[in-house]
Amino acid sequence: MSTLNDVAKKANVSKMTVSRVINHPEQVTDELKELVFRAMEELSYRPNVAAKALVNNRTQMIKLFILEEMDTTEPYYMNLLMGIAQELDNRHYSLQLVTKNSFDIGSCDGYIICGMRESDYGWISGATKPVVLFGENRHGYDFVDSDNKEGVAKATQYGIDAGYENIIFIGIDVKEPFEYSRESGYITTLQKNKREPEIHRFENRSRYAAEFIEENWKIIKPNTLFICSSDRLAIGIQRGIVNMGGTIPSDFGVIGYDGVFLDQIAFPQLTTVKQPVIKMGEACAKMVLNKIEQKNASQGEILFIPELVIRGTTK
Repeated sequence: MSTLNDVAKKANVSKMTVSRVINHPEQVTDELKELVFRAMEELSYRPNVAAKALVNNRTQMIKLFILEEMDTTEPYYMNLLMGIAQELDNRHYSLQLVTKNSFDIGSCDGYIICGMRESDYGWISGATKPVVLFGENRHGYDFVDSDNKEGVAKATQYGIDAGYENIIFIGIDVKEPFEYSRESGYITTLQKNKREPEIHRFENRSRYAAEFIEENWKIIKPNTLFICSSDRLAIGIQRGIVNMGGTIPSDFGVIGYDGVFLDQIAFPQLTTVKQPVIKMGEACAKMVLNKIEQKNASQGEILFIPELVIRGTTK
């Protein structure tokens, strides 16, 4: 059976370097990681993760909570899961997807929590292991998110520059920081351009957005852009316009938010504010593992700048 020393000799590096690549890959260059991993593969070397966990009094397990309804967020969370799982695997950690009712069942070294709402902060404060949130918050928890305000501000400014006479925001009917930030990006940008905001909010289901268009069709004017707080709502707006005989993008424009699969299956394909969800998942994993290594030290926040992807639903 190959040893750490064998890997070091094969890669022509020190044992300490091999150990650092295995235990702290974020601290070494990609070239060095590739060199050591190639030597490990050629020698069929596998780190003794169980022994390491026993010595460090750890489980090598991270629990992931998704507190939102999955039927209104798929396939978004599959991309997030991919990013989290890939990074944990690089660090020899396992991922366990759990529900709120199984919060205290089984041991773990830390938690990643998605879809937190104001009503959830009471019970999560009892967590005895490091916690990282996916999604901005105002309770002092470390978190990873996209820059929601900047993303919608980009979309709004694009609409103004493209010459849309009316720009309406279709929001998600939740009183949460991410939604406030998205609406703030819209309102602030319109006000800078001396234009009046118009906001309508619905549950994050496409049918409600479609019904809004159909019920208000007589008063919706051509050359209107709808900026939506999710791709799911944007698809509903798009469907409603088409059902009522409207033309996209010549008469009406639609912009979504997320950029995960739904934007690509819409016809025409949806202009959207695309979040780098896989990279955000990787960042969540890195953050919670750093908290574990640093004895639960605060990590702050990481905001990813989203990209405005122009497709067929805008001018």
